[in-house]
Amino acid sequence: MSDLMRARGLTRRYRMPRSRPFEPARWTTALVDVDVDVRAGSALGIIGESGSGKSTLVRLLLGLDVPSAGSVEFDGRPVDGSASARSLHWLRRRTGIVFQDPYGSLDPRMSVGRIVAEPLSALDIPGDHRARVREVLDDVGLPSDAAERFPHEFSGGQRQRIALARALVHRPDVLVGDEPLSALDVTVRAQILDLIRELRRRDGLTLVMVSHDIGVVQNLCDDVVVMTEGRVVEEGPTEKVLLEPQVAYTRRLLASIPIIDPRDR
Repeated sequence: MSDLMRARGLTRRYRMPRSRPFEPARWTTALVDVDVDVRAGSALGIIGESGSGKSTLVRLLLGLDVPSAGSVEFDGRPVDGSASARSLHWLRRRTGIVFQDPYGSLDPRMSVGRIVAEPLSALDIPGDHRARVREVLDDVGLPSDAAERFPHEFSGGQRQRIALARALVHRPDVLVGDEPLSALDVTVRAQILDLIRELRRRDGLTLVMVSHDIGVVQNLCDDVVVMTEGRVVEEGPTEKVLLEPQVAYTRRLLASIPIIDPRDR
């Protein structure tokens, strides 16, 4: 499989706000010289503790932020996060993202149908938008009348299904999940995991999954990247990294988390 997404030397520094007049400028570094490859049709997990740089990396891969150094390519085309929204439509059409909070990511003033249809209108996707919304809501297991209802009428798990429908409605090549399951209880999390796995199998989606939940990555991902303090410290096939970690940080990260050996299944 060829690389669909490629990052080289990604670094991101932020200027910190001054706490008093005439204070010299201070900077904090969120990402340091990161290289990442995402193969077409594969599932990549990005794991690490809070503050390790996972979400910053995803924002740079998607052109939602601009690196201080380094470059990103999508299918061989440079990604310029400083470009106008319209000039990045090509990238938005090929990517979809689901965020952590199923409550905060949906506008409570909009019907579910309008929320899910947003990418279709924003990206000038041709065709019958209402029919496509009904189709994708059915794909994620929501009732036929969901489009006319509002987010507050749904449970947390159902809201995350709505967010997933919005991410998939324009038929992207890549689905990115930034901690999409962490706000859900165990039962609902398992249901959404099964749904993502099935959609990936059916549609050939490439998946990038950011998570601090090792079980999620073990269940979904072919490869894994381990991050700490803005750096990638280990990467490789998921089974090998989780069962035979080579780096002390990875071993500490996994020490308190039960990992299922596939040979014991």
